[in-house]
Amino acid sequence: MATLLYRLGRFSFRRRRLTLAVWVLILAVLGLGAVTLSAPTSSAFEIPGTESSRALQVLREKFGADSDAATARVVFTVTGGAKLTDAGPKAAIETAVAALQQAPRVAAVADPFKTKTISQDQQTAYATITYPVAATDVSTADRTALLAAGATAETGGVRVEYSGEVTDTTTESHAGEAIGILVAAFVLLITFGSLVAAGLPLLTAIVGVGLGMLGIQTATGFFDLSSSTSALATMLGLAVGIDYALFVVSRYRHELGRGHDGEEAAGRAVGTAGSAVVFAGLTVIIALAALSVTGVPFLTAMGIAAAGTVAVAVLVTLSLLPAILGFAGRKVLPRKNRDAPAQPGHKLPFGERWGRGVLRHRWVALLLSLGVLAVAAVPALDLRLALPDDGTAAVDSTQRKAYDQLAEGFGAGFNGPLVIVVGAAEAGRAQQAIATLPDVAAVTPPTVNPAGDTAMLTVVPSSAPTAEATKDLVHAIRGRHVPGLAVTGPTAVNIDISEKLSAALIPYLAIVVGLAFVLLMLVFRSVLVPLKATAGFLLSVAAAFGALVAVFQNGHLAGLIGLESTGPIVSVMPIFLIGILFGLAMDYEVFLVTRTREEFVHGAGPDEAVVAGMRHGARVVTAAALIMMSVFAGFILADDTIIKSLGFALAFGVAVDAFIVRMTIVPAVLSLLGRAAWWLPRWLDRVLPDVDVEGEKLARQLAAEPEPREPALSAP
Repeated sequence: MATLLYRLGRFSFRRRRLTLAVWVLILAVLGLGAVTLSAPTSSAFEIPGTESSRALQVLREKFGADSDAATARVVFTVTGGAKLTDAGPKAAIETAVAALQQAPRVAAVADPFKTKTISQDQQTAYATITYPVAATDVSTADRTALLAAGATAETGGVRVEYSGEVTDTTTESHAGEAIGILVAAFVLLITFGSLVAAGLPLLTAIVGVGLGMLGIQTATGFFDLSSSTSALATMLGLAVGIDYALFVVSRYRHELGRGHDGEEAAGRAVGTAGSAVVFAGLTVIIALAALSVTGVPFLTAMGIAAAGTVAVAVLVTLSLLPAILGFAGRKVLPRKNRDAPAQPGHKLPFGERWGRGVLRHRWVALLLSLGVLAVAAVPALDLRLALPDDGTAAVDSTQRKAYDQLAEGFGAGFNGPLVIVVGAAEAGRAQQAIATLPDVAAVTPPTVNPAGDTAMLTVVPSSAPTAEATKDLVHAIRGRHVPGLAVTGPTAVNIDISEKLSAALIPYLAIVVGLAFVLLMLVFRSVLVPLKATAGFLLSVAAAFGALVAVFQNGHLAGLIGLESTGPIVSVMPIFLIGILFGLAMDYEVFLVTRTREEFVHGAGPDEAVVAGMRHGARVVTAAALIMMSVFAGFILADDTIIKSLGFALAFGVAVDAFIVRMTIVPAVLSLLGRAAWWLPRWLDRVLPDVDVEGEKLARQLAAEPEPREPALSAP
């Protein structure tokens, strides 16, 4: 592989104009596809095959219910001694209802005075608005008209808030990405000491993300993709794109410093560092593509889309980056080193000093690191999972205010009613059985469909939608063994999704770790190194879960990241965090240990190989980790709960994995293992193909060629 990538690097450098033209053509084709084929994304969470999903289908068939039709609630409240039935507030609400009925695209409005949707204390009421189209088809003008019509009730001293997907007026902000890129640029500038060298990883990463986003937009014309898909792909594309380019550019500068001309330096950089990029990228792609084993369509689509963006980042690094290096020439070096190779300094590099310090006190470093990770992981024992709803929205949002007002006026369970579908003959029995269960606030009389064969009941729990008591109630209703009974509704759907994801976690983890273990055996020709790598990952993910629970669930230090409300962790988080963090953890493992393996194969002793790996890799891994952390931390500014918590967990997980696991625990363990770290049974050595990721064959081939005596000035 190293030889093939060496040739690719030389070709892209030498034929840089042709290479650039090909990538521009690809960008244009994808841009055309995005403009002509893109379609709206969806924020719906539904898993085919679950009881709640099957019950929704029955409702569509038997009652003609359109689950895609957009709805909204306008919540009216008064405070103090006033009541909504008083002359002034009632007239104001009736005026607002009339205005809502005349709003554009509105199909129906349920008047709270006619439908009796008024709280017992007569201080809270709501009107339900139905649209004939899906929420994605409701325009901004329609939404503005809805809000304006509802606001007319405020003239009578009535407070008005709104809930429902239609009322969501949040706009997508790219401030997080911008901040992450700025911090990444600063880190790159400090690392390379050259504006050109610092700009190249940013440029190629942005190109890769752009290609990925255009591909995703094109794909929306053929597949239903989640609204979070683009954010996840952007987050990963930026992070790995910058890191992969950083690794290759660093090796390119090293080869220039040895006196090679630009084309040869590019070939050697792509042949050696590029091999590590390929395998690091493969681990991320495997982790993301394996999301398909969950059986959750929206999760599968998000994983494959993000995996595609990572694949593009790898291809851009191996092909486009060498071409751009050809245009940049020796400008990637600091100005003082462009005319002659840099002279080695007398001071040991930080990476070597750190590595020797860890090896000198390996037991202390190992035990102390394990202790820190164990403490960080403790809060994870209290992990609770649920899908986000308006109860987790920002405190100052109208959706959160409406949620709180409805809960106060009608009870905590009002925001999460359960819909029961049952045969008409069994409806009375089902109503009586459910009414006797604990945590049931109310059960409505059965509503029978026109055919007279199916009935629908609504159950209002006493507890909130995300409470454990509500989950227990759903299971209790299903356990009543009433023939044909099924439970659905948003709360039941969310519970089914959470349980489906929890059940898929172990198989997913086994597949990801198993495939990556085989891949790492190919890379390192070892059994113990892949075991150590996966064990280190488990430590990192446990610590990340602990920090996530401590902040987002328990509320510790929540104010530091602008978190206004806490609650259960989003149920998709374990799958996402495990998949993404595993891929990124393997990046650092490959970047650091590949160089250690390279030195060991070329004759260095175990400890000296570790020190050499730290000397050459610690600076790059440190910069890469800081970049990853800044990119991920930028997403903490997002309004979306999933993206905000994922950004925090990944930023913390990367910090732990890079600085505690990979740069402290890994060298300590490798030193303790000595030569045994690279042991591989002979029969397995014969079976495994030799992918030559450390470039041993390439090194032998190039060793036969004479080393250049002076640096050649390759002009752009």
